[in-house]
Amino acid sequence: MIHEIPLERRTLHGHFSRDLPAILTIDPGDAIAFSCPNAGWHLGPDERFEPRDEHLDAGHALVGPIDVRGAQAGGTLVVRIDEVRPGTFGETWGQETRVEWTLDADRGTGVDDRGTAVRLAPFLGVIGMPPDEQGIHSTGPPRRFGGNIDCKELVAGTALYLPISLDGAHLSAGDGHAAQADGEASGTAIECFLERAQLTIELSDLELRSPIARTAGAWIAFGFDEDLDLAAEEAMATMLDLMARELGLERSYALALSSIAVDLRVTQIVNGVKGVHAVLADDAIRL
Repeated sequence: MIHEIPLERRTLHGHFSRDLPAILTIDPGDAIAFSCPNAGWHLGPDERFEPRDEHLDAGHALVGPIDVRGAQAGGTLVVRIDEVRPGTFGETWGQETRVEWTLDADRGTGVDDRGTAVRLAPFLGVIGMPPDEQGIHSTGPPRRFGGNIDCKELVAGTALYLPISLDGAHLSAGDGHAAQADGEASGTAIECFLERAQLTIELSDLELRSPIARTAGAWIAFGFDEDLDLAAEEAMATMLDLMARELGLERSYALALSSIAVDLRVTQIVNGVKGVHAVLADDAIRL
């Protein structure tokens, strides 16, 4: 079943909190479909979504929260990314310089206000759940339970696996990126209005120390920390878990092979908490 979520004040929020009321409760296997303002709550170059609360909506515009029947803290949520279609407007900042983009989702191209063209690869920057702690939590940093991961690999056709922080899951998503490089060096991607995103939500019995993802040709493991070295260590620890489970490898042998077959990439360096993702291509090891 696909649940169509309208774009309205009731369905949007700009912070994470376990106390936000769920806008919808779905069954595992159901899908949600929605549109969403960009990270700065813009619908177009001269149109911002209103009304907004300066305090509660200080972060990314997110759709949700969505509760999932049967989701329990300590379990794993699977978010299958079915579709991510940007609208025609996007923007990028480089310090004081603002770059405005005209996007063509059908052609997969974006052209900026200086005539520079790039190839689009749209994804959601934020998919996640709130910490199981009272209060208002920023949408800015990535966490063990997801959030502002900003990984350019999470395009349509991939699946993100997240440790569940609290019963029901309380999932939110948004922050459309029409294109982004690893690192997100300026702090922004092509921050775009989302014309439509569709996610299918499932449950899994996997035990995860940090999020993982499955793409068409690889496994990905994520690590997050204010220290980039520690983020890399976390990503590798989770990747070694994956290699032991998926390939049946003893851990020290997996570590030796990882030095040859696993690529460490900097997801982003700009969200306070930095991100690293470890990538193991399906054809990197033959057993």
